[in-house]
Amino acid sequence: MFRNHNSARGARGCGEAHGHHGHHGHFRGEHFRRPKHNLPINIADNETNFEVYVYALGYAKENIKISVQDDVLYISGTRAVDEENLPNFSKQEYPIKSFERMLNLNGQVEATHINAKQEDGVLIITLPKNADAQKPSQEIPVR
Repeated sequence: MFRNHNSARGARGCGEAHGHHGHHGHFRGEHFRRPKHNLPINIADNETNFEVYVYALGYAKENIKISVQDDVLYISGTRAVDEENLPNFSKQEYPIKSFERMLNLNGQVEATHINAKQEDGVLIITLPKNADAQKPSQEIPVR
């Protein structure tokens, strides 16, 4: 299971990473990263792999970069936008020029076997689980 830093899910699996790039501010005396507008993602936990679905409509596969460094999956994309005719949004929930996502792999993925494809504007990244991640969870009875 992927662990999102804003969720109360268990610690097993992979999860959203905190970056150290971009704009910084202060919250209760600590540094935090102001998030860019991000694309929505879904993560499926299958028996032998995780599948990350990145809703990257309008981003050509040639302009999407995927990499792994220090057990973190980095996904980013850019596209050309006419700066002279930018929309005057009253609300903006997804990016029009660029996006960036980072997911902690937490030692659960065979990074050398990751693959990606794009179908109908959805980027699908397959993350093969390593042997430890494929072990079934063990339930502990409460006595």
